[in-house]
Order: sequence, then structure tokens, then C-alpha cells
Amino acid sequence: MPTFNSRGLRGSSLEECVNHTNETLRSEGLALIQKIPTPITPVDIDKESRQIRLAYFDKKSTVDYIGAVQGIPVCFDAKECNTDSFPLHNIHEHQMTFMEDFERQDGIAFFLIFFSKREMYYYMRFEEALTFWNRGRSGGRKSVPINELSRDFFFSSSNGYFLPYLDMINQDLDVRRQMEGAT
Repeated sequence: MPTFNSRGLRGSSLEECVNHTNETLRSEGLALIQKIPTPITPVDIDKESRQIRLAYFDKKSTVDYIGAVQGIPVCFDAKECNTDSFPLHNIHEHQMTFMEDFERQDGIAFFLIFFSKREMYYYMRFEEALTFWNRGRSGGRKSVPINELSRDFFFSSSNGYFLPYLDMINQDLDVRRQMEGAT
């Protein structure tokens, strides 16, 4: 069973950027996105500082963030990767199941991936993630090389701390409309 301190602060800089972005979007009235805390059970607490030193996760969490963007329900998970290939083991089956159910309810689910080696952000649409996920589960490649990702969904931070992922949601909506028009 994983423990709280076994994960360290992996992805914390990405999380800080997402949290800052979400607060900015909320204050501007553009979106209301909440960080979903992972339920933990403390096992070892430093009596002097009252800080948790060791804890166990109570249950599997679903996604990192959930909310609404101008009436559109959204959920997403933020992932950080320090190589040019995103390992699919960073995505868990319960997350894919939750996101699939969320999309069935007309929500938008996605992953925000930070390729720290290149300092590039990627908006991975759920449908794209599902394609790579299924490929890996059926014996194919267990990671996604950066060159397999759509150039249209890479983006940069603004002012070094703001992540304009609403632009990517708009692109995602455009792709969905085009797909609906093709059928």
C-alpha cells in the first residue's frame, strides 16, 4: 500500500501552477475548478510540530481537479514527466473509468501533462488518452513518445505561472464539433 511520504512532492510545481491558474480563473469569473484532496489516514505525527510524517491513502482518488467552465463540467488530472515519453503507468484504471463515466455525462475530461525536461505543457484529450491506454493494455507500447502527441495541444505557461488550459478546452470542443459533423 503506498504511503503519503513515498510520493514526496512529485508534481508539486505543476500543482502550484494549476492552483494559481484556477484561482485566477475563479476571480475573473471564467471557471470554478476545485482541487480534490486525497483522503489519508495519519500513522505518524510529529508531536512537536504536529506535522504528519507518515500516512496511508484511505482509498483511490479519482482525479486531481473537478469543476465547471462557463457551465461545462470538467475534470482533469495533472501529471508531470521528466522524459520525452509519458509512461502510461502514471494513469490508473480507476481514473480512466471515472473520466469515461464523466464524459458519458457530457463533461470534458483530460490530462494536463508537464514535460519538465522541455518545459512544455500538453493537454491530452480523454479520447486520445483512451487510445494510448488501450494500446498499452493490449500489449502495445506502455508509454507515449512526445512525437506521437498532437502539436495542436501543446501550450506554454503565461507569465511563468499561469496555464491557459481554457484555450485547450476550446480546441477540444472544436474537435468534438468536427467529429459530430463528420458522423
